[in-house]
Amino acid sequence: MKKQIADYINTLGKFCGKRDIPLLTKEELNKKYGINQADVMVLFGGSIICGGDVLAEAIKNNISKKYIIVGGAGHTTETLRKKIHNELPNIKSTGMTEAEIFSEYLKYKYGLEPDLLECNSTNCGNNITYLLELLKENNIDFNSIILVQDSTMQYRMEAVLRKYVSNDITIINYAAYKAKVVVKKDELTYEDNILGMWDIERYISLLMGEIPRLSDNSDGYGPNGKDFIVHIDIPNEVNLAFSELKKEYAEMIRVANPKYASKSL
Repeated sequence: MKKQIADYINTLGKFCGKRDIPLLTKEELNKKYGINQADVMVLFGGSIICGGDVLAEAIKNNISKKYIIVGGAGHTTETLRKKIHNELPNIKSTGMTEAEIFSEYLKYKYGLEPDLLECNSTNCGNNITYLLELLKENNIDFNSIILVQDSTMQYRMEAVLRKYVSNDITIINYAAYKAKVVVKKDELTYEDNILGMWDIERYISLLMGEIPRLSDNSDGYGPNGKDFIVHIDIPNEVNLAFSELKKEYAEMIRVANPKYASKSL
């Protein structure tokens, strides 16, 4: 039974945590998109700590022309503050925004800095709208953009951005991590250690919260619902996995916190 549950969780994780290329390298960008460098790369503060490592590696490899970290304070912020401080006690993360925390992490661990920070957004919707405003204010035009978000929210981030930019813009998804849930000693756990990873219950809750949001129905975020994102086709196997998990974890489906709401989401 638990093996089947783990498989269902992994089905949701693979769907939500989009990676459009297997590795974030110039070779892969060139192979798929015919470019050696993206115009903009964005790390969203909803990510766990390892998202900072993904950004650092990209900067070292000159993957993009501009690097931006986006994130004010939202439903994941307090967890990030605690995990960063536990990992690097010299970073006093109390009261810091997600973008500031990741910027400090980059500086402290790698001696690197992003080009810009966006520190006011509170959710996936204004993560995108405030990002676009920041790019406009700084006269940064782009034809290609790499998005790095927590794997649970990666697909939704793309779906929000697609609502605001033309189809000519190349959006490249690179979820911050790939997690595989397995059963060990009759308990659900992760196959590999991932820096800053959610506890398993939180991970399940985040994933299960995404499927209703990504749905294009009266309750979802698609055009037939709240109209926060573009239409997404959810595969049958994903809907099945969600339905089966709901039997076990219905009370764990993450609901939106009105504290972090905005006009856009």
